[in-house]
Amino acid sequence: MGSILKPRDAREVLDAVAWAVAEEHPLEVLGTGSKKGMGRPVQAEHALDLSGLSGITAYEPAELYMTALPGTPIAEIKAALAASGQELPFEPIDLSGLYGAGEGSIGGVFACNLSGPRRIKAGAARDHLLGFKAVSGRGEGFKSGGTVVKNVTGYDLSKLACGSFGTLACFTELSFKVLPAAEKTRTLLLYGLDDRAAVQALNRAGGSPHEVSGLAHLPAAAAARSAVGYVRDAGAAVTAIRLEGTPVSTTARLAALRAMFEGVRQEELHGRNSGALWAELRDVAALIAAPIVWRVSVAPTEGPPLVEALLRAGVALTGWFYDWSGGLVWLGLEGADPAAEAIRAALPGIGGHATLMRADAPLRTTLPVFQPEPAPLAALTARVKEAFDPKRILNPGRLYAGL
Repeated sequence: MGSILKPRDAREVLDAVAWAVAEEHPLEVLGTGSKKGMGRPVQAEHALDLSGLSGITAYEPAELYMTALPGTPIAEIKAALAASGQELPFEPIDLSGLYGAGEGSIGGVFACNLSGPRRIKAGAARDHLLGFKAVSGRGEGFKSGGTVVKNVTGYDLSKLACGSFGTLACFTELSFKVLPAAEKTRTLLLYGLDDRAAVQALNRAGGSPHEVSGLAHLPAAAAARSAVGYVRDAGAAVTAIRLEGTPVSTTARLAALRAMFEGVRQEELHGRNSGALWAELRDVAALIAAPIVWRVSVAPTEGPPLVEALLRAGVALTGWFYDWSGGLVWLGLEGADPAAEAIRAALPGIGGHATLMRADAPLRTTLPVFQPEPAPLAALTARVKEAFDPKRILNPGRLYAGL
């Protein structure tokens, strides 16, 4: 690694990228570096450290939006929102347990488009980005959208930039939607269901009129790793259904769900215990000890068949659990074998895509970390990269080799 460029404002970001373009020096774009372990190792001589662009520049609780610089720590964002009884509705993941770094910055949250358990109700991170300012890989400043939905006209570049992992542009400012935090949270636990029965129960709850905001299943081995006593000490698999809202509404909906699953061993989690469980699920705490971690998105009913196929193929799973009503499967593997061929070979018959979330750098260099794209989609991805970053200056190789 050569020099580390640390701009203090948007003008200096523009100058740094323009210099890199002129000299054809690739840059590794960083916020706080909390997600360096995700994606392929970047092939760059220099680093562009955006942590100096930090701070909340506008917050209008009554208008439900906030504007912040990309290096602003998530902890600072959450604290400001909590003081006004609000939150980031998509529940961003804290990957510090997987990667050994901090919680990260708001720029990294949107660049990686990683959303937590509430995604089934609130949508993904990209659905809450109203607008941004950025510098492209051409060394040109541009902006997209605004601070309210009605300002988002023309090309919806927010959808394109979110999930691009800094390969198209460097954020210099972001405006995003916020929402009031729920007054009351309750979680219904169902004990002892196998994976298939649990996913059926989750989909039944999700299809009910009871407005659930979290649907997850921990097999017995994963449940035993929880720090929440009601989960850890159950001695069985745990299926979790979360409800949020006003006290009267939440209590009534919880009673209806309990009646829906009458005959299944049940427990309720209140307040702190409920919050702790969903934080564990959000942050993949059950798989922290696994040296290799995969994240697989499938149709909700296809999660258990995927795991069954992997076990039949002899994949050495140390654990797994399901989020998003069964549509998000987290897999932990032991040893050095990433089982990439087996995991991706199981997908064509059921659909979906797999991402290698945790592995050492040599493995992430040799394996496709993100799901390989069909040829027409790969060609489109290359054309988008060419439009924003023709000289491959920003985070080259982070998503796919050669891009």
